[in-house]
Parts: sequence; structure tokens; C-alpha cells
Amino acid sequence: MDWDKLRIFHAVADAGSLTHAGDTLHLSQSAVSRQIRALEESLNTTLFHRHARGLILTEQGELLFDATRSMSKRLDTAAARIRDSEDEVFGELRVTTTTGFGSLWLAPRLWKLYEEYPDLNIDLMLEERVLDLPMREADVAIRMKEPSQADLVRKKIMSVRMRLYADADYLEKHGSPEKLEDLVDHRLICQNVNSVQVSAGSTLVQEILSYEPPSTLRVNNYYGVLKATQAGLGIGVLPDYVISDFPKLIRVMPDVESNEVPVFLAYPEELRHSKRIAVFRDFVVSEIMEHRKRLKEEQE
Repeated sequence: MDWDKLRIFHAVADAGSLTHAGDTLHLSQSAVSRQIRALEESLNTTLFHRHARGLILTEQGELLFDATRSMSKRLDTAAARIRDSEDEVFGELRVTTTTGFGSLWLAPRLWKLYEEYPDLNIDLMLEERVLDLPMREADVAIRMKEPSQADLVRKKIMSVRMRLYADADYLEKHGSPEKLEDLVDHRLICQNVNSVQVSAGSTLVQEILSYEPPSTLRVNNYYGVLKATQAGLGIGVLPDYVISDFPKLIRVMPDVESNEVPVFLAYPEELRHSKRIAVFRDFVVSEIMEHRKRLKEEQE
């Protein structure tokens, strides 16, 4: 099959429109249409159903799109490895992690990495869904559990526990609970137990809810829990990595916490020698060491 026609097919399938694909490829709609017709004739099959709303892949088109998508990701990997210089760090690095960790801990620290490597372009993808690293949905992942995918380099970088926190002004006004039974006088702010999250966090919230606090605010990510807790709406269940960055948050009921949650950094085996991943990995590990050191000093 003609590589150029496959490239055009992939762009059309991805965009769902001849016009949009043409804009991406800098080709006219008629030129794109001719290439698709030629590919269909060479394969003796129909790859798209034509509708007023756009193009929909046929079953045969889906099979070919799966192949071109895999080819595209492998070409991206090859290009990334070629671009990695022994002395320079530049280009795109796609990082995926959870909404909470990415927005509350990682993003506020990235200025230090950019300061050292100003030509680095980071695409930070914050979501609870676990992206497929071997299929190059991302280059590197930071996850709250050990990755189960094969062919990954993985490193445990820290541990997290979910704990109870409240704003200092809130505690001054409403008092500090000393045991879980005291939550009858407070509002609990937490992730919804049905939201995608680590099981340790869900287990802790379920235990706290069994004490039937009279009012709750349930949010589907820790960023929302943090902002509501800072606003003095109640007592929030939050990961312990937030505490050093938000000194007005006070831990309540120090004996109440989740089980330990391991945090792993992982990337595909084929990117083991990537300079961009190496500097990102070393940056994250260095920041975690600094984070631990600051917490230890604050506790002494």
C-alpha cells in the first residue's frame, strides 16, 4: 500500500471529515477525496460511509485505522528517539497523571524544570483513566498504583496517605473534632466513593461516612475537595502531599488516615534512553526528596 495514501487515510479517519483532514494536511478537499478513492480501489473495498454529518468508518476502515494508528504511534516513538540528543533536551514530552497529583503537586513545580530546559514542551494530561504507555498514548506516567502493563520501566517514587484537614479559620470558628464521632457537628468534604480513585481513599471515606456526618460535599477530584476545604466549608479528606504547599490547612484527628498508597513513575522500555524522560524523572525524584526534607523540618 502507498504510504502517502495511508497517511491521508489516517488523517481523514481521525478528523471524520475530508475538509478538516485537508486543512491539517494542507491539501484541497478534492485532492484528499481522490487519494481516498484511489486507496479504496486498490483495496477493492469501501473504507467510509458518507453521511451529511461527515464520514464514518466501515468495518474494513476500522481495521485499517487500527493499523495506521499503531504505525503512527511507532513512528512518533522513532521520531522521539531520533530527536533525543546526547547534550540537549528539547521537543514534546507527554506526561499523564491523576487530576489531584497533577494539579496540586506537579504543575506548580514545573517552572523549575522549564527554567533549566526552556525548549522542552510538556503535554500534561490529567485524568484518572490509565493511558496505554506501550501504545504511546503518553510518554511517561505517574500513577497511584504499580502499572500492570508489560514492557514498562517503573520506579516507586513516594507513598501517599489520605488524611483529614480543615482550614485554620474554620477550626477557630467551629472547633476541632477529636474523634470520628465528633463529625456530627461538621460537614465532610470528600471524593465520591463511586469516583475513580485509589481504593485506600475510598475505603477511608466509607469508614468516615459510617459515622453519619449530617452534611457532606462530594467532589469527583481532590482539587475540588481542596478548594472547598480552603473556603471553610468543612473538613476535607485529602492526600498528605498537599499539606506543605497550603500551610493554612491543619490536620485533624491525627490517628485517622488511609492505608499507604504507593506512587510509581513509569515509561515504555523503548524510551529507556530518552534524555527528556531522564531529566523529567530526575526532576520529579529531586522535588520529592525536597518535599520530604521540608516536611521533616516542619515537624521538628
